[in-house]
Amino acid sequence: MRIARFLPVALLLLVAACGEMPKLGSSQAEPQKPAAPQITEEMLRDRAKEQLAAGVKFYEAGEFDSAQKTLTASLEHGLLPKPDQARARKLLAFIHCVLGREAQCRDEFRKAFEIYPDFALTSAEDGHPIWGPVYRNVRTQLVAEREASQTRRTNILPLGKPEQLLQDGLVKYDSGDYDAALRLLEQALKDGLKDKADQVRAMKFVAFSNCLKERYATCKASFIKIYEVNPEFDLTPAEAGHPSWTKTFAAAKAQAKKMQAEKAQKEAREKAAKDKASAPPSASVPKKN
Repeated sequence: MRIARFLPVALLLLVAACGEMPKLGSSQAEPQKPAAPQITEEMLRDRAKEQLAAGVKFYEAGEFDSAQKTLTASLEHGLLPKPDQARARKLLAFIHCVLGREAQCRDEFRKAFEIYPDFALTSAEDGHPIWGPVYRNVRTQLVAEREASQTRRTNILPLGKPEQLLQDGLVKYDSGDYDAALRLLEQALKDGLKDKADQVRAMKFVAFSNCLKERYATCKASFIKIYEVNPEFDLTPAEAGHPSWTKTFAAAKAQAKKMQAEKAQKEAREKAAKDKASAPPSASVPKKN
């Protein structure tokens, strides 16, 4: 009877003791989880460069799908230097053009110019029959847009006849109809463009059209005429690198600068002679007896 009386108490003590004992196979404290690795901007920049290098290799191997994915991924970080971004855009443009996607090709070339204003293809790349014409058209369009924004007036006025001929000539140039462009641009100059910037623009595209038609002597003469209106004229880096007129423009610029120097020397001599002729004669000193 005494044993039966103490049995419930013993069972309660045993249950409590079991609850305090650690479970088999478990540790006293939960282990701490390792901290997640910290991704830095430098790591992302290095990753973007690696992806660009891989994309170039895929492109050179003719694996265009892989090249497109990898080059696009390299741009998504937004950490590549601007020249490298332009290079990635250039290769994406090449891929789109080769695969017949002209709209995407044009868009990538435009982005390359907008990211890096000094962007230009090499002579070999520019002469490629598939993407060369697309690239040149985009470049011409952007140059025209920039020049138009610089010369845009605050008050929008109807264009005069010479100014309208200029705009029509540039449209014909962009479409590749260089003979029609020449007729319209030369007529605009003949009718009298009021703004010097418009005169220079018209003469520049007259020169471009003549060079593209392989009339190099006329092209050179057209370039030289520009310096009579704007002695400080120069082409943008993208324009100057065009294979159709690079050498012709360089020769025209050198000749124009030489003519300017000779003119300045002649004017200086004439001024010196005029000053000497108009100077009063010096008074003679009487001799002493």
